[in-house]
Amino acid sequence: MEFLNNLVNTVNGLVWGPPMLVLILGTGLFLMIFLKFMPLTRIGTGFALMWRGRAKGDDSTGEISPFQALMTSLAATVGTGNIAGVATAIFLGGPGALFWMWCTALVGMATKYCEVVLAVHYREKDDRGEHVGGPMYAIKNGLGKKWVWLGTAFAIFGGLAGFGIGNMVQVNSMAHALETTFAVPLWMTGLLTMVVVGLVILGGIRRIGVVAASLVPFMCLAYLIAAVVVLVVNASAIPSAFDLIFTHAFTPIAATGGFAGAAVMAAIRFGVARGIFSNEAGLGTAGIAQAAGTTTSSVRSGMIGMLGTFIDTIIVCSMTGLAIICTGVWTSGESGAALSAAAFESAMPGIGGIILTIALVVFAFTTILGWSYFGEKCWEFLVGTRAIWPFRVIWVLAVPFGAIAQLDFAWLLADTLNGLMAIPNLVSLLLLSPVVVKLTKEYFARS
Repeated sequence: MEFLNNLVNTVNGLVWGPPMLVLILGTGLFLMIFLKFMPLTRIGTGFALMWRGRAKGDDSTGEISPFQALMTSLAATVGTGNIAGVATAIFLGGPGALFWMWCTALVGMATKYCEVVLAVHYREKDDRGEHVGGPMYAIKNGLGKKWVWLGTAFAIFGGLAGFGIGNMVQVNSMAHALETTFAVPLWMTGLLTMVVVGLVILGGIRRIGVVAASLVPFMCLAYLIAAVVVLVVNASAIPSAFDLIFTHAFTPIAATGGFAGAAVMAAIRFGVARGIFSNEAGLGTAGIAQAAGTTTSSVRSGMIGMLGTFIDTIIVCSMTGLAIICTGVWTSGESGAALSAAAFESAMPGIGGIILTIALVVFAFTTILGWSYFGEKCWEFLVGTRAIWPFRVIWVLAVPFGAIAQLDFAWLLADTLNGLMAIPNLVSLLLLSPVVVKLTKEYFARS
């Protein structure tokens, strides 16, 4: 077991090491330039399309509305990464890590736009008549039969990673947060979560879409209001917080208080890695959800889909990071969710930690829902629609196990597989980027 643990540790270091981070950032930057910065200049258009996309539209072009597709994607990405992930990045890389998270998100908008455009453009109908898409279908239908092995690799990595990063790790975070704050036994959280998750995902993408569209906007808004309260209480510290962020994005920061100090490379590495972990730009998952949306235009879906990265990182993660830096708790020596909780508690004594725990629970729960659909479509690609019901049952049964288990190795393995998903996806994005540009030009020439 020790050998296996060391092996996965080594692979994880390679997967999330500098070459991969450069590849993900570099691909995003290349796509942004290739698209002439359209994802940034058309953010307003994207939000307008998102608002209009609340209506479901023609059932023959998809199973859920474009808005529900975006909320399903956000359900999967707005999770523990927005609370614990941001805190860990700052703990390990200093305030400058937040700057590199922003950079990841800005170029990641181009990456996610292209992922969604290709997923919708190359989607197909399965033998149940439902639309399916994502990197594996873009590779199969866009690059041809000789590249199918690459799509298969993506589906294997995604189908396995989901059980860790999208299921057991999430419920484990929920269970420990509820045990610490409200003394709820781990097993009870596991059983209750299993029942609720089962009630939702056994109804398929239509039920997931309805729940996500109801829950995600509410949870994001409530969390942002709580974070604004923290910033208002510490308003005088906001200018110096931005100074710390921009200064230490490019210069090392010395040890102070419980903070061990960090080099610039640490700020870049942990900022980029945690940014990707949070918004999943480059991993290809957003296209899987958007491919189920009712749409007649892949470009329109892409402009809605790219907002997921903006909302997840530029808005939600920024609020968490600013709360941690403004309150000064980043030097306390705490890490992960405990660091975020300390920031909220310092501004709202007695209730701050409770608010953060509730946010963590809801964020983690919706991640389980979103990732269930991603994993299901990966297994459907591999073995057909006969995999759907067995997958859903196994997914539901894995929930209580995740609540009570020690998941150090499972987390490491899932994190590694999650990173490996990026390789097939990025290859397909680069090879099919001319298709995206062509479709984009045609769309704007007509509009």
